[in-house]
Order: sequence, then C-alpha cells, then structure tokens
Amino acid sequence: MKRIKTIAARETKQALWYIFPSLAALCVVALYPILNTFWLSLNRVSLALQIFTYSGFKNYMRLFQDPKFINAWKNTITFTLTSVGLETIIGLLIALVIINNFRGRSLTRASVLVPWAIPTVVSSRMWEWIFNSNYGVMNYFLLKVGLIDKAQNWLGTQGMALGTAIFVDVWKTTPFMALLILAGLTSIPRGLYESATIDGSNSLQSFFYITFPLVTPILLVSMLLRTLDAFRVFDLIFILTKGGPADSTEVLSTYTYKTLFSVTNFGYGSTLAMSMFITVTAIAIVYYFVMKTQEAETLDR
Repeated sequence: MKRIKTIAARETKQALWYIFPSLAALCVVALYPILNTFWLSLNRVSLALQIFTYSGFKNYMRLFQDPKFINAWKNTITFTLTSVGLETIIGLLIALVIINNFRGRSLTRASVLVPWAIPTVVSSRMWEWIFNSNYGVMNYFLLKVGLIDKAQNWLGTQGMALGTAIFVDVWKTTPFMALLILAGLTSIPRGLYESATIDGSNSLQSFFYITFPLVTPILLVSMLLRTLDAFRVFDLIFILTKGGPADSTEVLSTYTYKTLFSVTNFGYGSTLAMSMFITVTAIAIVYYFVMKTQEAETLDR
C-alpha cells in the first residue's frame, strides 16, 4: 500500500511538471492582466489630466452612484437573459428537428450554421443596413405586407433599439446553441425511445421523461457558454448603435470601452472592467453548483 502511494505521489509530481508550462503561460496571458487591471482600479488614472494617484476603493464606491453604470448594468442583464433564453428554446427546437432523418437533412444542417459562421462584424453591419429607417429591407417588407403603416427607426428609437439588437444576437448565435444541443441529443441511446414506444409512450412523454432529463447537462453547459459570452457583448452593440440612442443600448463593455479610450480614465475604466470580471466569475460559479446539483440528482435516480 505504501509503495502504491509513493508511485501515485511520483506520478502526480510528474504530471505537475508536464502542465507547468501551460500554467505559466496562463499566468502570463491571463492572471497578470487581471492583477494589473485590479491595481489600476485602485488608483485615479487619467492620461488627459496626467494623474496617477492611489485612491483605494473609491472607484468601486463610485459604481453604485453612477447612473450610467446602473443603466449599462440593467441593459446588460436584459440583453443576456433575453438572448440566452430565446437562443436556448429556439436552439432546442432546431436540434429536435434536424436530428431526425428526412430528405435534405444534410443541406438543412449546413444552412442552419450559416449565421453562426458569418463574422459578427459582418453580420452586424448587414443587419444595420437591413434595419435602416430610410432604405432598409425590413421596413420595405413590413410595409408591403401591411404589418406597419410607416417606416420604423429600429435602431434609433429608445423603445426598439435594444430589442432589435437582441433579435440580431439571437439570429447570429442560435445555431451555436443548436449545434451543442444536437451533440447532446445524438448521445442519447435510441433504444430508450424504442422501449418507451413499446410501453405506450407518445412523443411528448418521451421528450419530458427521456430527452429533456438526459439533455439537461448539455443545456446547462451551453447556457453557461452563451451567458458568459452575451454578458461581455461588445462588437454587435458597438456596430449597431454604439450604445445609443440616449444610452438605451449601452452595455457594460461599451461603457467600459468609452471610459477607457474616449475619456482616457483608466482608473475608473479598470474598475468597470473588474466589475464585469467579478460578475462573470460569479455567474460561472453559480452554473457550476447548479450543474453539480443536477448531476447528483441524476446519480440518485
């Protein structure tokens, strides 16, 4: 037994040496920038005013008194929850369809992935033209079919701009969710459905008692990846609206960018960046415990 423990300890030490280069590289490219950003957030740094003074946690206290930060926070939460929720539901429906055998399935699967394959900058610019209030195809089509009686300023109206941005994000990223969920669906043994059919279960019962419980882990992983990505959205919002009109689509990433590079307030801008990092870390931790709980419940069954 003692010899086994010695061998295990030696193998563990060897394994640590093998992964040491990766850990060192991770510290250089990830840990150092995080620590440096945190240090900057504790200072008052302005290139325009040539100021670099230690201020402690005053920048963090300022967050809760900054109406622009609160507005950006609310917009970010709204964007994240709505887009991830819609993408999960629609992605699940698409995956349930394209997993079946039908004529033209390969072409359908390939076409579903097209929006995700288009670079975000390109697709955002494309949708900006489509939603243009003067020459956009969207207004032309909706006027033709009689759904609207006058051209709408989709990206220039406070009540519609954020919803339009969410629509574009859902169109762009739903294929990613569908692809991940499809991978989970294909891992479910077909024999379970055959047994359920023999026992007299219909399609709806098979979904709720077989498909949904078994695909839940991949759903949680997919939602985690999309939540972390959606919370950090920048390029889509910046190209479509640049945070306007009247800050109605301002999210944390665009507000941080403007504070850092337009105002050149690196102290407060770093604080905004750290607030995003802390929130994203908290979201990941919550998802981790939810997945662990779900896994434990599955094993108990």
